[in-house]
Amino acid sequence: MSKPILNIAVTGLNNTDNPGPGIPVIRALREASSFDVRIIGLAYENLEPGIYMPGMVDKTYQIPYPSSGLEAMLERIDYIQQKENINVLIPNFDAELYTFMKAEKELLDWNIHTFLPTFEQFDERHKANLPEYGKKYGIKVPHSKAISSYNDIADLRNEFEYPLLVKGKYYDAYLAYNPEQVISHFNKISAKWGLPIIIQEFIKGTEVNVVALGDGLGNTIGAVPMRKQFITDKGKAWSGITLSDKEMLNLTRKIITESKWRGGMEIEMIKTNAGEYFLIEINPRIPAWVYLAVGAGQNIPEALVKLAMKQPVEPFSTYQVGKMFIRYSYDLIGDISQFEQLSIFGELENKLNYDESKL
Repeated sequence: MSKPILNIAVTGLNNTDNPGPGIPVIRALREASSFDVRIIGLAYENLEPGIYMPGMVDKTYQIPYPSSGLEAMLERIDYIQQKENINVLIPNFDAELYTFMKAEKELLDWNIHTFLPTFEQFDERHKANLPEYGKKYGIKVPHSKAISSYNDIADLRNEFEYPLLVKGKYYDAYLAYNPEQVISHFNKISAKWGLPIIIQEFIKGTEVNVVALGDGLGNTIGAVPMRKQFITDKGKAWSGITLSDKEMLNLTRKIITESKWRGGMEIEMIKTNAGEYFLIEINPRIPAWVYLAVGAGQNIPEALVKLAMKQPVEPFSTYQVGKMFIRYSYDLIGDISQFEQLSIFGELENKLNYDESKL
């Protein structure tokens, strides 16, 4: 019996040393057991590598940055929908989620399904709100403070010991050993992501992460923990291994149950040498290392699509421990005509093999 084909739009095609989740999400969807896919890539820049990777995206469209406003985004998505009949849209960047959350009802009116956190869920897990989040859900978190000016930096010595972490509200985190380094990191991050800047107590230990999926009703559909084996200078995992860690899984289920989390998420923790767990961050979307979970037996992107389409989903009960992932660089060879077509017309067709009779 042939599987249905779904038209799925995916953002996050920047598969660089600071990779977006788009390509691993696409790889997972192409391995789905319950449906086939036609992938519509949504790109902000015309040099995002995922646009040109063979076998990934069927057609790419440029879309405006979230800073352009909701109206500009909806106008572009409306144009794309009239041509592509998108069934599900999966945004993969923190900075764009708020725009798509605001557009959720209108997208559904166009028969574009999403499965995103609520505004309350999205806001309460912000880095600036992490201390309150820890109190609300009974989870240990490092001491944190949001700052917005140089004047705040001098006062940090009254609350923090060095080294400490300097974080952007969306991305980037740097370790600072003195006020001068805080100023340098403050300038670098605020120029890129704006204010506030988050100052966080540095907890010594091993960084461990969980990729998870909540159904919005308090149920954990999938959860796979891993330990970073190699971390880049941008703080990104370049390799990792799945773990058997009941405490991490229990903390993940506790967060999803009590917050009734809706959608994909990444929970970042520090495990101290004494065996304590500190929650340092919650990313409100599928992380870039999600393909490790697929390799370990939990196709979380496939389950997310089924939830978006209101199809029944059975929670994953197991995963394989000791599965590893390692990222690598790869030189893509393309043609200037591809770049020109995307730059001039804002869209690019890639000829992939699929049965159009199923569409």
